[in-house]
Amino acid sequence: MELDRIALNSLPAQGMELTVTSDEVWAKPLGEYGINCRIAEPVSARVFILAQDTGCLIRGDLSGTVVLPCNRCMEDTVVRLAQEFEEFEEYPWAEREPEDTENAVSFMEDGVVFQQDGMPFLDLASLLWEEFSLALPVKPLCRQDCKGLCPVCGKNLNQGDCGCTSEAGDPRLAALRRLKVKRQA
Repeated sequence: MELDRIALNSLPAQGMELTVTSDEVWAKPLGEYGINCRIAEPVSARVFILAQDTGCLIRGDLSGTVVLPCNRCMEDTVVRLAQEFEEFEEYPWAEREPEDTENAVSFMEDGVVFQQDGMPFLDLASLLWEEFSLALPVKPLCRQDCKGLCPVCGKNLNQGDCGCTSEAGDPRLAALRRLKVKRQA
């Protein structure tokens, strides 16, 4: 099944349920966008699609395991994905005035729901990629108390002290430490 072109007018009246396990849905955009993420265990999505008069309801969940670099120490961090989603994608052409069809065509081609030759389609692969990227943590940590890297030498401080000396105070104000103030009597 082509996940980037699901014909919404051919869905059964009670909707359609499907399971997506294709690695291409996740791996292709990861490479295309240069995201440092490896799929450790297969990522899968269960999706229910129900077409309606003004749009379509998409409900489902996404699960799997990925490996990301820790935000502090750059070590591999295993992240288990468990994302539920529910969206109603309106047909962009549903409430347009007939004389506005020229502008509507360019708008319709950019969305997750689009129209081609008068038929409504759903780009499920794009919607699933969006949900996948939303499921990724913004700042993944290998552990809550990760000490990160030494800002001077770059050693992973989780593996022990590096021996670098750190100056007291805010380093942005270091130039002011040499400032001498003369007192007037």
